[in-house]
Amino acid sequence: MQKMDSKNSKIDPKAQKWAENWLPIKGIQNGEIILDNGKRVTGVKIRPRNIFILDYDSQANAIFNLRNFYNTLDYEFWIIVSDRPVDINVYLAQLKLLFNSVQTQSIRKLIKEDIDKANLFMSKEVNVTDTEYFILFKDRRPEIIQKKIQNLISGLANVGLQSAQVSNDDLRVLLDGFMNGGDTTKFGTVMSSI
Repeated sequence: MQKMDSKNSKIDPKAQKWAENWLPIKGIQNGEIILDNGKRVTGVKIRPRNIFILDYDSQANAIFNLRNFYNTLDYEFWIIVSDRPVDINVYLAQLKLLFNSVQTQSIRKLIKEDIDKANLFMSKEVNVTDTEYFILFKDRRPEIIQKKIQNLISGLANVGLQSAQVSNDDLRVLLDGFMNGGDTTKFGTVMSSI
């Protein structure tokens, strides 16, 4: 039931029932989602690496090392895979500048092929996305959180993957994706007004 202002019949925003009101989140700061119960959700963002371009033995070795790494984690964690839309116009402009500055014909041919491929994506109006990988966990104690983050970063480095602590923006994008069914909002928040 909505409160109505008798003067101009507008909906009272304080009476709105947003999904965010039921989330136990106080805020996001310093790369952590701060929950109402004092716990913090944080983790690392992993730079993708395509192991399937490697030979079979290297692929098997990478999977074996990753499995061993996961088995060293003695706490609850979540592996999250998220697609983020990418605007390739900047990339396309950089390719065109590079094409104009290079004199070697073989390199120009390779750059031209990349330009043609980017134009093909743009003409089909395909959503170009960048896949992002995260390992998140929950804890209350700041010293344990930092220790877990450092262990994740070094463990992933031993497996051949680069990672860094999640940023506030990373966490907002993840929450936005979950709250909006994967649809990206254009206004920078998960709430809108009527």
